[in-house]
Amino acid sequence: MMKHTLIHAGLIFGVGLSLVSLPGTLAAQRGQPPAPQTPAVQQQGSKPVLPPYKQVMTSWGEPDISGMWPLNHLVSTNLVRNAQLGEKLYLTDEEFKAKKASSEQSSKQKASGTLPSSESGTAISQTSLIVDLPNGQFPTLTPYGTELQSKMNSTYKPGKDAEGSYDGISDFGPWDRCITRGLPVSMEPRNYNNGVRITQSPGYVIITVEMAHEARIIPTTPLPKLDPAIKQWLGESRGHWEGNTLVIETTNFNGQTELTSAGVPGSPRPLQPSSTSMTTIERITRTGPDSGEYSIKVIDPTVLATGSFTVAYPMMLDNSYQMFEYACHEGNTAVRNYIETARFAKANPQPPAPAGAGRGGGGGAGGGGARGQAPGRGGATPPTAGGQR
Repeated sequence: MMKHTLIHAGLIFGVGLSLVSLPGTLAAQRGQPPAPQTPAVQQQGSKPVLPPYKQVMTSWGEPDISGMWPLNHLVSTNLVRNAQLGEKLYLTDEEFKAKKASSEQSSKQKASGTLPSSESGTAISQTSLIVDLPNGQFPTLTPYGTELQSKMNSTYKPGKDAEGSYDGISDFGPWDRCITRGLPVSMEPRNYNNGVRITQSPGYVIITVEMAHEARIIPTTPLPKLDPAIKQWLGESRGHWEGNTLVIETTNFNGQTELTSAGVPGSPRPLQPSSTSMTTIERITRTGPDSGEYSIKVIDPTVLATGSFTVAYPMMLDNSYQMFEYACHEGNTAVRNYIETARFAKANPQPPAPAGAGRGGGGGAGGGGARGQAPGRGGATPPTAGGQR
């Protein structure tokens, strides 16, 4: 697909110091719990200052925020902050210079292969995309949130590749099935297909994301809210203008999407659940001819122990970016292959390895999990679990 890659790879960039606590190690050796560690005092950077900007208006009198706003410049910034940085949100000028050099080198390396594995752009000086909690960490879950998490299914769930784990659609998440990445994930970067296009018409703003070809139609004039009983994958959005800022409140989520994704650089694992009680509040402001600011506050006290968290980042206009159809489902052989391979492994269990056989040997469900090939029974060979998504 021209400039867009079709493989899954993560690009994670962390800026911080690796500290070793000898006193804690000695305490552990003596059977005592190690003393709690606190982040080292960090030299604080500051938010980049932009020149004054006179907001351009549409012909019908609303602030013009339209254009192509790809997220490639965010690929080298983790969702969650390196814990050693504490509440340091911005790098110093010297640190940012080093980050940009490292990001440019990494981008060249990843783009130079036969099949490029990333489409990253320039870097930003933030140390994480999560700006609230102040320490840049993802909130802990409530007991109810932990219960929901235990019931989540996805190929990204740790341990999910065990034999027999896949037997139907309910064993997969919405992203496995090419339905959606949900909110807030759809507005966060991945290592490719990061296009975000904003178009406007009188009374409406449309946000189209390249992955996975979704368009959110957001009214900006008063309209009746959707019945609370009606739930949707991306919820129901209502927008209004506060000065030059578009404020979007979204409710009516179906609770079946994830609050984080393994594909977003620096995301916490395992999967983080959402619920039907979730509300998101987004803010989009144009700050210059080619710049803007975006934030999304995720509110769900039933799932998040802190009640909410906020992701924010600078936007960069690039109308030369080409967005192509992300035809995920048409080429999605993964779901069928996972099910067929898991069923084959379940129907053809492997005998225990002989004592002293060691760890060597070839494939087989025992050697390769659900992705492996079982030894032939009448020449049968299962399909592989891989597939493009």
